[in-house]
Amino acid sequence: MDSPIATRPPNRRQFLTQYLPAGALGGLGAAHSVIGAGQKDRDAVGRSDRAMPEGGDRKTPEFEQMLERYADVVVNVGLNLRPGQSLLMVQAPIECPVLVRQIAVSAYKAGARYVDVVWRDQQMDLLRFQHAPRDSFGDSPDWPVSAGLEYLKRGDASLVFLSEDPDLLNGQDPKLIATASQAAMEKLRPVMSHIERNSANWLAIGAAVEGWATKVFPHLPPAQRQARLWDAIFQVCRLNNADPVAAWRDHVVTLQARCEYLNRKHYASLKYTAPGTDLIVGLPERHRWMGGRLTSRNGIAFVPNMPTEEVFTLPHKDRAEGVIRASKPLSYRGTMIEDFSFRFFQGRIVEVIASQGKELLQNLTANVEGASRLGELALVPNSSPVSQSGILFYNALIDENAASHIALGNGYRFTLRDGETMSAEEFAAAGGNESAEHLDFMVGSDQMVVDGILPDGKTEPVMHAGEWSFQV
Repeated sequence: MDSPIATRPPNRRQFLTQYLPAGALGGLGAAHSVIGAGQKDRDAVGRSDRAMPEGGDRKTPEFEQMLERYADVVVNVGLNLRPGQSLLMVQAPIECPVLVRQIAVSAYKAGARYVDVVWRDQQMDLLRFQHAPRDSFGDSPDWPVSAGLEYLKRGDASLVFLSEDPDLLNGQDPKLIATASQAAMEKLRPVMSHIERNSANWLAIGAAVEGWATKVFPHLPPAQRQARLWDAIFQVCRLNNADPVAAWRDHVVTLQARCEYLNRKHYASLKYTAPGTDLIVGLPERHRWMGGRLTSRNGIAFVPNMPTEEVFTLPHKDRAEGVIRASKPLSYRGTMIEDFSFRFFQGRIVEVIASQGKELLQNLTANVEGASRLGELALVPNSSPVSQSGILFYNALIDENAASHIALGNGYRFTLRDGETMSAEEFAAAGGNESAEHLDFMVGSDQMVVDGILPDGKTEPVMHAGEWSFQV
């Protein structure tokens, strides 16, 4: 049986787009490592307030110790950095230099030859939409792709920070957001190819920045918001355990056991039932369930998403019938999408419903090849640490680990046996979907029921009331 000890990053689309600098995806403002170092107290361009210190009002030895712990887990468990590798940190928030520098320290202690940083100022994103020529949003630079490829081809490690302000681009033209996204993803196809094939070890993590913390904790005094978000990140990343490394190893073993059970069952399809949801999704004959960690082509086992609570597989691109309703809002390119659902017929979205962000979803599914079909099914119990935190993070990296989720767009070849060696035509014929997009949205809740349908038509419970229906 193929080993299920694998996971994909929370969102490869998010991981890939963060390679881009200012101007590429509605900005994604970046400066190389020399520029922006030590600017945590700068005046934020385009804002009347000042950037908050890294821990809000809490600059304590205990907090800095937690950052060190985070850095050690990122380097030694997530990336599993090997002596002699270099590390590229992408879109490091300029509000978080202490964490970035601590990760560099941990990397050098693990034997890194060189650590490089591309910094990010999110206000550059907004400035582009406010002031750039309207016909410039199809432009996307080459150098970030070249930098990413340089590290990936050498087998070096990459770390990306996913710490967006969910409301940053509210009120901006959704067509321009879609145009910038499409241009960037097309430019990033060579990087995507290496990520899909796990050419090297890589990881996506969160870092508490002001705009994100304000969205998550608007009721707190401004000086306390980032500190509270840091606490939440530490909790869901298992850093409060006495031995975080051991806790992560145990967690990966459990995810592996879930995958082994589902792979033995080999369901022909899954049926989702919940308020507003009645959907059946077929599974390819050669699908396989994954969860926990990946192994790179140079033999390094790594956990590409912190946190991670999911097991996931490949849906058949032509076999989705019915309606699925999102259980949580979605932050996409700095725009909030709320109260939304999709109707599928023969695998394709035929109707989009949303109280907010409908036009953006319609543009995406209509204009990006493959984005109107499914690329991933992921199951997450309602009892996960993220769900039990009771916090809506407005960040797919974390929120998707609070609930079962589904992705539109690109399917992961390694979730199909022999998929990584198939041609595009063979992958499509086997049921795989290919797209420049991969958009996760949450569907799970304590009211979700997931049933597995066997090849003979018999139905078995997989999840009930959002929890696993089987023991491992």
